Amino acid sequence: MMGRKDKPLTTVQGVTTLIARDAVVTGDIQFSGNLDVEGKVNGSIVAQEGKEAMLRIMEGGEVAGEIRVPSAVINGAVKGDIHSSERLELAEKAEVDGDVYYHLIEMVVGCRANGGLRHVSAKVDDLASQREKRLAEEVAQP
Repeated sequence: MMGRKDKPLTTVQGVTTLIARDAVVTGDIQFSGNLDVEGKVNGSIVAQEGKEAMLRIMEGGEVAGEIRVPSAVINGAVKGDIHSSERLELAEKAEVDGDVYYHLIEMVVGCRANGGLRHVSAKVDDLASQREKRLAEEVAQP
């Protein structure tokens, strides 16, 4: 978007792994750097903890499984939940059948999300855990 202060979602530093258009991968994938999916993945996609990672599902790409990444651009089909701890872009051709957990989200006109959208952040999660702890302490006191 024009006039935006933050940089666009494109890539992160590191190597890029490509799952080509005619490729079918069955099993879970753990990665760092960039992962571009043009083919099909039957399994979960998880970014390695503590490393920069960017997932891009290109138009025509498909994932049947859970996704847990810091940042992603989705322009293909996802059947499963998406967990994005930083930024998520659902591009024009994105089709998501599952719940979406995001910190920052951009949804382009034309994308489809069939499931719940839930904002998450470290601060919100920390406040919720503190509230639960207080409630547990109050219940435990006579």
